[in-house]
Amino acid sequence: MARREAPAAGPGSRALIVDVIRSAAEISRVELADLTGLTQPSISNIVRDLIADGIIHEVGSADSIRGKPRKLIAIKPANRFGIGFHLGPDTVTCVAVDLTGGVVGREVVPRLSADRLAGRFDDFTAGLDLPRGRIEGLAIVAPTPYPGDAFALGGLPALRADPAGQGLPAPAAGLAEQGLPALRADLAERLGLPVMVENDAAAAALGEFWSRRVSREQAFGCIYLGTGIGAGFVFGGALFRGASFDAGELGHMSIHYDGLECPCGNRGCVERYASMPAVVATARADHALNGRLGLDTMATTSSAYDAVARAAVSGDVTAFDVLDRAAGHLSVAATSMVNLLDLGRVVLTGPGAALAGSIYARRLRAHLERTAHSRKRHPILVELSAQPRDAAAIGAAALIVQAAVAPGHTSAPAGSAQPAGGRPG
Repeated sequence: MARREAPAAGPGSRALIVDVIRSAAEISRVELADLTGLTQPSISNIVRDLIADGIIHEVGSADSIRGKPRKLIAIKPANRFGIGFHLGPDTVTCVAVDLTGGVVGREVVPRLSADRLAGRFDDFTAGLDLPRGRIEGLAIVAPTPYPGDAFALGGLPALRADPAGQGLPAPAAGLAEQGLPALRADLAERLGLPVMVENDAAAAALGEFWSRRVSREQAFGCIYLGTGIGAGFVFGGALFRGASFDAGELGHMSIHYDGLECPCGNRGCVERYASMPAVVATARADHALNGRLGLDTMATTSSAYDAVARAAVSGDVTAFDVLDRAAGHLSVAATSMVNLLDLGRVVLTGPGAALAGSIYARRLRAHLERTAHSRKRHPILVELSAQPRDAAAIGAAALIVQAAVAPGHTSAPAGSAQPAGGRPG
């Protein structure tokens, strides 16, 4: 009887094969057939196309029980590149990654206006000497605003998100007033490349998934600790975005129904207890700790938070207690997230995890071991990002890589973060 092919050949099959090769590092065509359910002819056709496109290559051979060595294939890292810009309140982090998600270049510059982003792209890629023909595009990521607020990319207060891609009424003013569709279209036209827009927590999740070689069979989550608290999820190799580009607002999960009021309109949001600003506010309220660390003299929340984190990991009992309590609050919300989605793997990342990640991770692991609904059925891994401060920018670049080499991930709402202009993704 002929073998029945599980997925139909097409973009979805190509994405499936790329995902399996990426997570395996090296694999044979026979193993691809076993793991994907595709027929050998389909495997051969797709692999041939991927080799011709320079996405994969043969890397040697392995012994076979049948006697004939099996040729192994792997992702060809440096043949294509994705560029990601993380637009923070004060800086822009620029990152270039190869096809495995490995970072090949990084630069942090002061915050830019929208009309200078194209020039920054040109300067950054020229400085790395990246061939223009091998750059697949640019993705821009930033925090998601509160409902009704502007999507303040890089401090552009009038920049409004348009996740459905329907277009917004645009006055005759500059890009900042015209919103994300205008910014994306303008950049795509000026660069001649695809341009994508995403929130930072979601991008970080895709970047961790891609660079860690996580299997697409695993339900994967990422918690992003920053000025707020976000989360991102990857299911079946695809980033889950929700109905309005807004999935993963973990920071606005209530852990106290009559707790502190939140600007989002809810009460008791975990962001009010466990985010970087919340930690700094708690530390400043302790007069002895505040005076010892000089928190009131620090100009930014980030610098004050880092001071508390450094003190905590260096043995300051009060600073440690402040962060440990914050981590306890986050653990309550994270356990609800894990229970709801039956996650098997969670990565902690973002600037809040750069110095204090071990404190949060220890608390989260202990809480999940006691309370996760699925703890007796499968392990729940809690890991720390290797590059927490750059995770969002790395994830932005990984979005471009995935869209270019593994099209067929269809969880996004139409038009939300698809490549716009330039080469087809």
